[in-house]
Amino acid sequence: MGKPILKGFLAFIALLTVYFSLLTLISGWTFALEEFSKFWYYITGLALGFAIQFGLYTHLKNLIKERAQTGHVLTATGTTSTAAMISCCAHYLTNILPLLGVAGIITFISQYQVKFFWLGLLFNFLGILYLGNKVLKFSKQS
Repeated sequence: MGKPILKGFLAFIALLTVYFSLLTLISGWTFALEEFSKFWYYITGLALGFAIQFGLYTHLKNLIKERAQTGHVLTATGTTSTAAMISCCAHYLTNILPLLGVAGIITFISQYQVKFFWLGLLFNFLGILYLGNKVLKFSKQS
């Protein structure tokens, strides 16, 4: 279980690094810190949700590899893995839209910034539920 946790933690750090890098490049370090202090609960929530999904995906992938080595893999595991990967990564755009709004790149997005934060959090939650369900179902298979 250590590898999925480590990869999840690295995904958390990576998303925060992208956030601070983007804002610093566009408007400077002071602005990045000010915006983070205003919206830290959204930003960390989005990064944490992404990290959890990344960890769950890694765990599911490891379960599939273990089953393949023991010859107990169902034919649907490739589909499960692909669907899990898509659900983990497809909503990344929703996660990044609030960051773009914070950076001031798109005026329209910045007008609805908090709504995009909530949308990103919702997609994170749904992604966690989906991947968690896949991990539970795959773990129960023998």
